[in-house]
Amino acid sequence: MKTQHQELSQGRWFELSLAQQLGNIGSEVDRVLKWQDKDQVKFQKAFERALELLDLTIQDSRWVNRLREIARAREVLCDALTGGKNYQSSLKDINKYFFSFALLARIKK
Repeated sequence: MKTQHQELSQGRWFELSLAQQLGNIGSEVDRVLKWQDKDQVKFQKAFERALELLDLTIQDSRWVNRLREIARAREVLCDALTGGKNYQSSLKDINKYFFSFALLARIKK
């Protein structure tokens, strides 16, 4: 998979707070939801970007104590995309989860 967030992956991502990181992931999840039944190419690219940002967050050493939660969020996102069989998850539920972090990041600005 080609890196789509070149600038972020080169360091800028690691300057953001956890709420900012998860809020940005939520923006991509929102795009996944938006394009789900409309444009398969845009849907797939948004999903790949969301996973890429989650992977960058997992790599962020500041969140070592939150690693389990972040990795589980990635797992649940993938589960939602494949029908929610393991966690009974949906893209709408995942979108709500990440939206909370976007609000928190906005409030803390």
